[in-house]
Amino acid sequence: MEALIETLVKLQSIELDRSRLNQEMRALPAETARAQAALAVAERRSTEASNALSREESVRTRLDREIDGHRQKAARFRAQIDSVNTPEQAVAIEHEINFAAKETERLENEEYASLERTETQETALKQARAEVERLAAEVEAARASVAARQQELAAELAALDAARAAVRATLDESWLTRFDRIAALRGTAIVRAENQQCTGCRMGVRPQTWNELREGELLACDSCSRLLYWDPAMAPAPKEPQPEVVPGAGRAPRKPRQAEA
Repeated sequence: MEALIETLVKLQSIELDRSRLNQEMRALPAETARAQAALAVAERRSTEASNALSREESVRTRLDREIDGHRQKAARFRAQIDSVNTPEQAVAIEHEINFAAKETERLENEEYASLERTETQETALKQARAEVERLAAEVEAARASVAARQQELAAELAALDAARAAVRATLDESWLTRFDRIAALRGTAIVRAENQQCTGCRMGVRPQTWNELREGELLACDSCSRLLYWDPAMAPAPKEPQPEVVPGAGRAPRKPRQAEA
């Protein structure tokens, strides 16, 4: 029975290691995905900054065209002012010239504001592109790290699979079936009994069961059905013997009574 317990404990240790490594293997792609998500955000910001610059260039192109149009219109009206025949015509031409001048000034102010926005957007674009380069390098580093770790895990899993097959080959089919069924249901199939408790479900075991476990038996927990065993190495160390206390030791001696006069 002791050999069986050791074999089952070893098998479970291998199974737990395999489960841990497989879980890590499944989690690895998330590292690359997080890096790629951060890169996508930076690329979107870079694209937005670039588009904003393009829009400002289009705005200034339009403003330049409109400014030239108002300047040309003002020049035409100035050329006509000497040929007017009535004061009303002169007033109308002056009005058009003033309007063109005001529109030119307004559009030039808008153009100046556009240039200021462009400076801000150029700085933002520069920062965004630098961030894209940094995150792209992080993505490549994450991919290389994940690929290397996947190879390491694959090698470790291959070694565990070989050890698992070797251990399972030494067990009877009935024990393997029972072990696999409990492990599939509970996650673990065999656990220690400590302090008259199942360490798997923390429920107490009956005194008779506890005594049988201490004798080296392999039993099932009444609560969770896991296989229970007792490990003498985990038993608490016996208490050191205490010195025997002598009755009356350490008391002060009584004083004799004085005779009455």
